[in-house]
Amino acid sequence: MYYSSSANGFIPAAWKTDGTYSSESWPADAVLLTEEEQAIYWKQSPPEGKQLGSESGRPTWVDLPPLTFAEIEGAERSWRDGELVAVMWLRERHRDQQEIGGETTITAEQFGELLVYMQSLRDWPQSPDFPVSAHRPVAPAWVDAQTE
Repeated sequence: MYYSSSANGFIPAAWKTDGTYSSESWPADAVLLTEEEQAIYWKQSPPEGKQLGSESGRPTWVDLPPLTFAEIEGAERSWRDGELVAVMWLRERHRDQQEIGGETTITAEQFGELLVYMQSLRDWPQSPDFPVSAHRPVAPAWVDAQTE
């Protein structure tokens, strides 16, 4: 197995001679992998926070580049969307219980807290602290005890 740093990928050794590549198209930077390199990098998932890269033409795990601001914003919006979906059932159940005139599982005060939390999630992207995850809206403590 060969590794090409310019392609940042692996090339089966057979491709060098089976016509897949000509002598002109074979990557000039292709290096034959050692058995150890092949075991570490080929068909392996990188460790957390790493990706395949090269150092002096050899494969190695390198740090993932930092997320862009837009990617961080996108991740926070996805988190927010997931949190909203995760509590919508609770709001709907309470409203349904009220409409049929039955007992409600949560109190009117808890329902108000839930609505305030949901609104804070909707407002999160406009917050001056957005997208710093340490400043995310926090669900009322009792929400986790509810079951669908």
